[in-house]
Amino acid sequence: MAFSASLSSPLGFHTHHPNPPAFSPKAPPKLTTTTTIRPITTTFAIPPLSSATAPTFDGTTLAVIGGSSVAALAAVLSLTDPERRRRIQAVEVGGDDKEVVREYFNNSGFQRWKKIYGETDDVNRVQKDIRLGHSKTVENAITMLTDDGSLRGVTVCDAGCGTGSLSIPLAKEGAIVTATDISAAMVAEAQKQAEEQLLAGKDDLSPAPVMPKFEVKDLESLDGKYHTVVCLDVLIHYPQSKADGMIAHLASLAENRLILSFAPKTFYYDILKRIGELFPGPSKATRAYLHSEADVERALQKVGWKINKRGLITTQFYFAKLVEAVPA
Repeated sequence: MAFSASLSSPLGFHTHHPNPPAFSPKAPPKLTTTTTIRPITTTFAIPPLSSATAPTFDGTTLAVIGGSSVAALAAVLSLTDPERRRRIQAVEVGGDDKEVVREYFNNSGFQRWKKIYGETDDVNRVQKDIRLGHSKTVENAITMLTDDGSLRGVTVCDAGCGTGSLSIPLAKEGAIVTATDISAAMVAEAQKQAEEQLLAGKDDLSPAPVMPKFEVKDLESLDGKYHTVVCLDVLIHYPQSKADGMIAHLASLAENRLILSFAPKTFYYDILKRIGELFPGPSKATRAYLHSEADVERALQKVGWKINKRGLITTQFYFAKLVEAVPA
């Protein structure tokens, strides 16, 4: 699973950092130990945090929102109640965040993300950009995984596998993959894609990759022990209070390393997310939560883990922090 776009107006924010860009869409570089890699100059559009339809902003509106007006905007947003829509969603499905996520990705969200994760041309500009961002996250996660050598025979749990965008490449690398997702629809699609890509067209001389084991499970229900646990673009659906427990549980399943991606919480990202929540539109998405890198790191430290590698992936409508943690 991942996160989607709410406002697609090209409102640019520029940040300047001393280090060179971390990732390339075509050839992701290797990540270095305990080094935070950030782009020199990155232009951010309003980020992808719900599937709502955006209003159109003209040049005057952009000028008002830009620059020093961000502080004033923050004050206005502080008077709004973004939790109201979240509470309504939970009531509608008779549960909490977990039930909202399950309901969404088994129904309208499944159709939306099946297109985004797939190869169809039936996507808009924002969805195509999100597809690129997610694929970059997958590519760089695989780079992290293969830095230490071959994955042949390595047990990996892909927690929140979606339609198999990570599980299938890992199986091709020879990993023994357990792929899980809270959505039965997503798991069924992932299994279908795996059968088509891993088994179809194989001749008798080439050994077929080991098919991933697909299971319908939420993060808190996962069990077993694995060399590596990977959880990409899932934590955005849960608040930090829930994420802390999920991170601890995932770490308890991993023997050697844990790879996580999450939407980073910064001042600008938080304000822009709040803007998106002012315009929910007719399309209902899951609730979106940003997480600070410091909070994620503290959650790992509490269970005896430390961040070993870290990087930032951004496109115009997608952003994610990617970290690899190991036992301290």
